[in-house]
Amino acid sequence: MFNTEDEEFHKEFALRITHLRRSNGVSARDMSLSLGFNPSYINAIENNRAMPSMQTFFEICNYLSVTPKEFFDIDAEEPAEQKLLFEKIKKLDKKQRELVGEFIGYIADIK
Repeated sequence: MFNTEDEEFHKEFALRITHLRRSNGVSARDMSLSLGFNPSYINAIENNRAMPSMQTFFEICNYLSVTPKEFFDIDAEEPAEQKLLFEKIKKLDKKQRELVGEFIGYIADIK
């Protein structure tokens, strides 16, 4: 069937979908139906019984408001939220960005 490396990838892939789906506050059933699949489709992916096609993967990313790159960035807990925050920061001038950086450093205790 699958080698150990494939199994690990499937497991991480399934965990990532689960995490992002829950972050969006949607059930596996509702997500499946919204994507046009049977009610248990996302559940099957999350339980390592199915893998989406590439086209479906892109649809899943779109549904979860993440890019494929963000999907695989496991260090990003809330990629959609981070993307929105970065977009807002980009609109600030240099001094405002410095102030935001100082504030974040202060509240996160980052030097």
